[in-house]
Parts: sequence; structure tokens; C-alpha cells
Amino acid sequence: MPRFAADPALRARALLAAATLAAYVTAFGGGYQFDDWAVIVDDPRVHSLDAWWQSMPGIRPLLKLSYALNWQSGLGLAGFHAVNLGVHLLNVLLVFALLRRLAARTGPTGLAAPFVAALLFALHPVQTEAVTYICGRSCSLSALFALASLLAWECSRARPRAAARRWLAWCVSPIALLLALLVKETAMVTPAALVLLALCDSRSRVRWRDALAAAIPQLLVLAAAGLAAATLPRYWMLLEASFTARPLGVNLLTQLHGIAWLAGQLVLPWRLNADPLLAEVAAWTPVTFVLALVLGALLVFAAASLRRRPAVAFGIFWFFLWLAPTNSLLPRLDIVNDRQLYVALIGPAWLAGYAVAQLIEARDAAGWRRIALAAALMSIVGLGLATSARNRVYHSEIAFWSDVCAKSPGNARAAGNLGYALALAGRPAEAEAQFRRALEIDPQYTRAAINLLLLKDLGPE
Repeated sequence: MPRFAADPALRARALLAAATLAAYVTAFGGGYQFDDWAVIVDDPRVHSLDAWWQSMPGIRPLLKLSYALNWQSGLGLAGFHAVNLGVHLLNVLLVFALLRRLAARTGPTGLAAPFVAALLFALHPVQTEAVTYICGRSCSLSALFALASLLAWECSRARPRAAARRWLAWCVSPIALLLALLVKETAMVTPAALVLLALCDSRSRVRWRDALAAAIPQLLVLAAAGLAAATLPRYWMLLEASFTARPLGVNLLTQLHGIAWLAGQLVLPWRLNADPLLAEVAAWTPVTFVLALVLGALLVFAAASLRRRPAVAFGIFWFFLWLAPTNSLLPRLDIVNDRQLYVALIGPAWLAGYAVAQLIEARDAAGWRRIALAAALMSIVGLGLATSARNRVYHSEIAFWSDVCAKSPGNARAAGNLGYALALAGRPAEAEAQFRRALEIDPQYTRAAINLLLLKDLGPE
């Protein structure tokens, strides 16, 4: 207890853990949703360790191993949710540790900036798709190892002994990156994040050449992982499907709107949507042009701020960097998903924490400081309550798809899936209405048509 009372960092970690657990206790009522059925429940390859081993080599082996361990444990849904929440909690603590080191190099003193940022990362309801949605584990588990890789590299810079520095930078950090890549390919931007961390140092002017040299072990791991992935036919099939989803030019224009949508999710959390329906953008429009100007201006501002305001540059670059694998060149079937923000959120959260820290340190703004801090506290409490409420959307398939239909009324897939959930619940009249609605939206939606016919065949004669 004396150590706890005397150590503000320890108290901050305890508060972060308590707040995270309080916000996500309602996640344990969640059921299997959406891709959970195909990826976990109906996939025998993740129902035992032996089945998982027999399915190797395959894509995302470490993620599937985690599913197999969960399934074989016999703990059911509670076990899956416990692992997801545990991973998120560890990520919160890693974010706090990583940003403490960033704060020491970029200006704000004390724990305010990293604490507020970690709290926003922990409690923002946009994170529920990576925590409460079981398949969202691909984002959170990959983030766990990627953040561990970055923190190990950061710790190596503070070690005075050469042996300790080499051990962390050349062994621990690259191995953690490899584990992240074995969970999800989006961890490929980790070496770039390492370079960004190296450049954002107000104490010393790190050159690009030195920053890239510091990332050599991680770049070697990335190259080796890329060569190994090239030997797996499944990856080539996924790439082929991706590049046939839409032309690259159309995808770039579409993702300008996609990134704007995702940024909006951070400030408009009441519109969170597990299956948003964004249209493809095939040509330049006034809105697209404005979005390109705004995003370009942000990147130029970040580049100009790299030396004078590295804390600000870090927050902006981090956001775009971690969205790059999913929201840039490579086309995806789904244009956006909220879980793509899981790691990217650290950038805006850091900017908010940095602003709070600057306000606390200001000497001539005492009155405004109290108002701003009270507003920040109320906002964080509100986000935690919103997360607790958002978790309940995952409690049943009817609640899940009803939420999507309310926010995306033109989504045929959502209407069809809601109809299927209603049919399983013994509500045929409501199910029929949803199937018909899905067909009105998309007359070519054959799954809804087949389900409607089956529903009629199962009805009373």
C-alpha cells in the first residue's frame, strides 16, 4: 500500500484497469455474431489443437490457435469474451507505457497526456467491435504484439548497457512483430511506426537515415514474413479477390470518404455501425475534392510540425499510418469497419491527452482549465457509459442486426440477416417482412429469396 500511495504511475494503471473492466463487464452477455459463425462456430479447424495443427500452414495461424485454445477450454462464450477483454486491458497498459515514453521526449510533463490518451483508448465505444465482437480479436491481439514490439524497442533506447539494448532491439522487438504478423497482416506498418517514434524526439534531431537504420531488425522480419506468405496459395487467392473488388483508382477515391467516415466515428460515437453501407466513388466530386484537400493539408501540417511540434505530428501521422493497410491502396469487400480504428485511435487520443496536459501546465488559464478538465472528465465518463451500452447490441443477433438496419436502412444484407435471426427466434411474420425488404433493396439478393421460400415451406398449411 505505501508504494501504491507514493507511485502515481501505479495508481494510473490501477485506474485504467478498473475503468476498462467497468466499461466492459456488459460484454459478457454477448453472443456469436456475423463472421463468428463462419470463422469459429462452423469451422472445425479451430475446434481443437489437433485440428488446428492439421490445418497448418495457413493464414493467421496465431489468431486461429487462440480460437482453438478457447474452444477446447470448454468455457464457451464466457471464455472468448474473457480473452478478448484481457487482451484489450493489456493493450491499454501498453499504450500508457508507450505514450509515457513519448511524452518524456516531446514536451508535456507528468502523466496527464498518456493517462488521458490511454483512458480514451480504453473507453471509446468504437473499440467494442474489436473487443466485444469475438472476431474483432484479430485487431486487438495483433495490436498487443505490435505495441509490445514498439515498447521493447523504446525500452532498448533507455538501456545504458549495450547487451540489454541489443537484446530488446534485435530479439524481443522483432519476435513480438513476428507474432503480430502471425495474427493479422495489418501489423506490417509496425516498422514504420517505429521510425515515426524515432523521428518524434524534441530532445535530439534524429535523421531519417538513422531512424530507418534503427528499424532494420523489424524490416528483416517483415521481409521474411512476406516471403513466407508468398508461398501460401490462400494469400494469393485473397489478393486476387481484393484486386477484383474494385479498380485501384476507384478504391482511392472511395477511401477518401472511408477515412472521413472513420474519423467521424470518433466524434459521433452514437452512429457506430457493425455493417456500414458506404457507396463506391468512381469519379471526383466536390465533396471528394474537399476531403482530398483536408487530408492532404493535415499530412503537410504534420510533416511541417515534425521538428517543432513532434507531439502533434505523431498524433496525425499515427492515425493515417495505422489506417493505411485497410484504407488506402488495397481494395476490400467492406469499405470500412469500425474495428479498423482500434490502433489508429491512439493518434487522436494522444492529441486529446496532449491538449489536456498543455492546459494543465498553462499558468494564465486557471478558470478555463477547471472548465475544460470538468468537460474532459464528463466526456470520458460518457464514453465509458456509451461503451457499456454499445456492448448490449452484441447480446443477440436480433439486437445486432436491428441496430445495423436502423443505421443503414439501405443495407440488404442487414435486412436479410435480421430476417434470418427473427425466423430462428420463431417470429415468422417479422422475418418475412425483413426478407421482402431485403429483396426490395436488392432484387438479386438470392440468399434472402431462398430464405423467404424456406420460411413459407416451414409455415402452417
